Amino acid sequence: MDRRQALKSAAYAASLFGLPMQKARAASSLPDGKLFASNPEGYWSRIRKEQFLLPEWRAFLNNGSLGICAKPVLDAVFDYMNRSAALNLEEYPRWGYETLDPHRQELADFFGCKKDELALMHNATEAMSTIANGLDLQSGDEILTTDHEHPGGISCWLQLQARHGLQVRKVELPIPPKNSGQLADVITSAFGPRTRVVSFSGITTTTGLIMPVKQICDAARAKGIISVIDGAHMNGQVPVNFHDLSCDFFAGSPHKWMFAPAGCGLLYGREEMLDKLWVNVATAGWDQKQQLKAARFQMVGTNNRAIFEGLIAGLHFLKDLGPQRVYGRIHQLSRMVYDRARTRPYLDLMTPEDDRLYGSLVTVKFKSAELAPVWDALKQKRIWVLNGQRLRLSTHIHTRPSDIDMFFETVDKALGKA
Repeated sequence: MDRRQALKSAAYAASLFGLPMQKARAASSLPDGKLFASNPEGYWSRIRKEQFLLPEWRAFLNNGSLGICAKPVLDAVFDYMNRSAALNLEEYPRWGYETLDPHRQELADFFGCKKDELALMHNATEAMSTIANGLDLQSGDEILTTDHEHPGGISCWLQLQARHGLQVRKVELPIPPKNSGQLADVITSAFGPRTRVVSFSGITTTTGLIMPVKQICDAARAKGIISVIDGAHMNGQVPVNFHDLSCDFFAGSPHKWMFAPAGCGLLYGREEMLDKLWVNVATAGWDQKQQLKAARFQMVGTNNRAIFEGLIAGLHFLKDLGPQRVYGRIHQLSRMVYDRARTRPYLDLMTPEDDRLYGSLVTVKFKSAELAPVWDALKQKRIWVLNGQRLRLSTHIHTRPSDIDMFFETVDKALGKA
């Protein structure tokens, strides 16, 4: 980063935090759509430079762990914090006792559900635990899941197994699968007489595989089985309509793909199922099932509402860009990753060739066991990845094609394949 860029970024960040530097300015308006039509790479280059704080020297290929806030999101968070400190508002500057109906309504409109079916959470892990611990399950009941779940999506069930004698059974997913029908068959054919819940990731955290959610959930409902979707990677990466998914419950993490700040989560519960769920944290209103519906589950005591002002700002940013344009761009970048990975003989691809089965997550596996030179080289180049023999590469609109090229060139050289 040159000195001018460093000072510019420092001034922006400092002003957001209320430090005595120049007043923070709102993020510049988005480039004209005509630029996207004539020069899409130029359009996305301007988006990165103008709408994010990422320095030129950073190549970020791990958006699947924690996404990057856009400048308008940071503006919204710190503006609310500043107004809260000054009490320059007419309501308590918090959430945890409030229903925040306007926020939930806007999110519900975007996700294709009712406001009263949505609760605000801190992350998908909290939402998953809220669901698991809220259901009336008995010793001997079976929870069917897969061998590709995130710890935050399966540990809630494993604790019930250890504590109350429920049975957690994992089915093995074929990697890579032949098609989505094979994935649906593997799970639905495993339904048994004791299966009470089927819980699985809508997009797997391990390989980025898009699961046939509706097909599995429809089959589960036909057998009276409760369906729970760990959707941490879905909202913002692919189009999501909760009613169309046919699931009973859904846990989301908009801080990954929807530009929201860390600490934002979502819980969706199909209206007919909400009465079946007990709250995990009890305060006033815990028993007002008909009055509060899903909002009961966000009554958890005083919390920082500014993060949800950021969530709404992230939603606005996504909508202003155009969700389909965003989905298309991040998928285009993931196809670049796939195409470059398939030419490397030192890698095995765990992501299927059919690009309808992945969004913006591509997973490779190194054939070599000695990878220390790779991690050292990537660190020196300031390329941010999630290290491991099995490596998941995830892109977003701030990812540059040159970042992808630099990653593979760096690994080639580190392994002596250049």
